[in-house]
Amino acid sequence: MTTFGYFLSSEEHGPAELVRQAKLAERAGFEGLWISDHFHPWLDVQGQSPFVWTVIGAVAEATSLPITTAVTCPLVRTHPAIIAQAAATTAALTGGRFKLGVGTGEALNEHILDSRWPPAAERLEMLEEAVELMRDLWSGRLVTHRGTHYRVDTARLYTLPDEPPPVYMSAFGEKAVTLAGKIADGYICTSPSAELVEKFHKAGGAGKPSQGGLKVCYGPDEAEARKTVHKLWPTQGIQGEASQLLPLPRHFEELAEMVSEDEVGSPCGPDPEVHIKAIQEYVDAGFDEVYISQIGQDQDAFFDFYAEKVLPRLR
Repeated sequence: MTTFGYFLSSEEHGPAELVRQAKLAERAGFEGLWISDHFHPWLDVQGQSPFVWTVIGAVAEATSLPITTAVTCPLVRTHPAIIAQAAATTAALTGGRFKLGVGTGEALNEHILDSRWPPAAERLEMLEEAVELMRDLWSGRLVTHRGTHYRVDTARLYTLPDEPPPVYMSAFGEKAVTLAGKIADGYICTSPSAELVEKFHKAGGAGKPSQGGLKVCYGPDEAEARKTVHKLWPTQGIQGEASQLLPLPRHFEELAEMVSEDEVGSPCGPDPEVHIKAIQEYVDAGFDEVYISQIGQDQDAFFDFYAEKVLPRLR
């Protein structure tokens, strides 16, 4: 049976508000949490980007829900050995409620330490090596690693969970999905694509869980909700590789000027049928877990709406 979680938006909200929303999500009946891991927001108007590991620590103490990063890039901005330590500590703190979602990232977040942004094929190689290295460190052994992309000298993690955290991989293209099936414990996607889920299963992911996510905007007036989406997340209408290649929010703002309200795609307004239909697409595509994010500031009303009119019907 599909479970339904809440997607915490680190681009829109500060740390204290994210913790508050996590508690509201558990109270409303959501069964898990996603949280985005960014250094910059996509647009300046979104306005936030707290350090995800600090927030996760607070959320872990404030709720009993499982938590997944959606997603962390252990390639350039943060060395995989440091991500391995952060994930191990989080998994130990939560008693096994943590999953490490990983992906090949975006220049928006990663270029801050190295202006050279590797091409997609190289980033996939880096991710495969990074996951291997993190799993070696989670063994608790003394690790020396001399790889193509990473070097580690006599490193050992002392704080470990009872079981290593599962690694879920975000993937959209065929090569990435194939790698996810090969190396990941689960699959992450923000498109309700049955084809991608099937490719993941055929590539070695058979029997492994899949997580999907979408953004919505509940509000009493559909037109106003649509304006909120267009103001805060017009980037959903940007197609192609631009999302991986552009380094600054202002570059996304320039592209977003060409995106109309009709192209942003999020379900909006007060009609539960609209929200249920959008979420059901992920269920029908074969996702085991679906995470929903409310765009904008009207979080309390959203959680009331989903608790009363959406989640009971989805179940």
